[in-house]
Amino acid sequence: MTVTATAPPRATAGAAHSAAAGRRRSPVLTLGMLAVLVYFLLPLFWLVVAATKTTGALFSSFGLWFGGDFALAANVRNVFTADGGVYVHWLLNTAMYALVSAGGAALLAALGGYGFAKFAFRGNRLLFGAVLGAIMVPSTALVIPTYLIFSNVGLVNTPWAIILPSLVNPFGLYLMRVYVEEAVPDSLLEAARIDGAGEFRIFRQVVLRLLAPGFVTVLLFTLVATWNNYFLPLIMLNDPSLYPVTVGLANWAGRASVGGGGTGDVIPLVVTGSLLSIIPLVAAFLMLQRYWQNGLTAGGVKQ
Repeated sequence: MTVTATAPPRATAGAAHSAAAGRRRSPVLTLGMLAVLVYFLLPLFWLVVAATKTTGALFSSFGLWFGGDFALAANVRNVFTADGGVYVHWLLNTAMYALVSAGGAALLAALGGYGFAKFAFRGNRLLFGAVLGAIMVPSTALVIPTYLIFSNVGLVNTPWAIILPSLVNPFGLYLMRVYVEEAVPDSLLEAARIDGAGEFRIFRQVVLRLLAPGFVTVLLFTLVATWNNYFLPLIMLNDPSLYPVTVGLANWAGRASVGGGGTGDVIPLVVTGSLLSIIPLVAAFLMLQRYWQNGLTAGGVKQ
């Protein structure tokens, strides 16, 4: 039994390219897309520029251009040495929460999606309808009930208070079910069963390989959501040594506002720390983009 991913035929790709080249370009649409691009990139550009300025230059120079002194290296050094190097602990905590949550959520979504798509059992449609309904519930609405439950079982102020709620990803489960239906043929599963493979071995050695693009997509979505999560750690954690970078930076920002907002060196710490915190996410997207960018429209197999 051989399973290989099929590449799109060259003739089809060439026809699609010719059709795209023959389309008329709309100046209005182009300007609209440029405006949207500027809207989303402008805050990032401001962040990069602000991270290179001293405290005085932040408030005395134009916000969208560099100041007189290029203080990026000094700001980065101050971020990593402030308060005994607590920013490093925040980054490590964030990485641990995000990686464990993303890996666990993607695996659970793959298992659940495979079960819903390929196994007939009583209540399948009802349970999947409940999953679709759960997508509509904002995660922030569940934080307080989750806190009350975790408080009763003694999980508040532990890493599990962040990881366990992040493992539940209804949209990821929905996505994986749809992807399984398109990417995993029933005949392939039957062939594996005839060869004597058990259900867990079929999932591990056959299904997971076919689901790699969808798996990576769910992993990335959960990684970003957990990395940027602020409200859940704010409610669940009291120990500063367990804070993720979002809550830690908010604490620094609160300290700056107490001092009047424009005094001291806390503002550059917040700005530079915010810039440094997004670098791992950008690196993750650049490394994994080849899996998820074209993966959701792929899934063809050849037997």
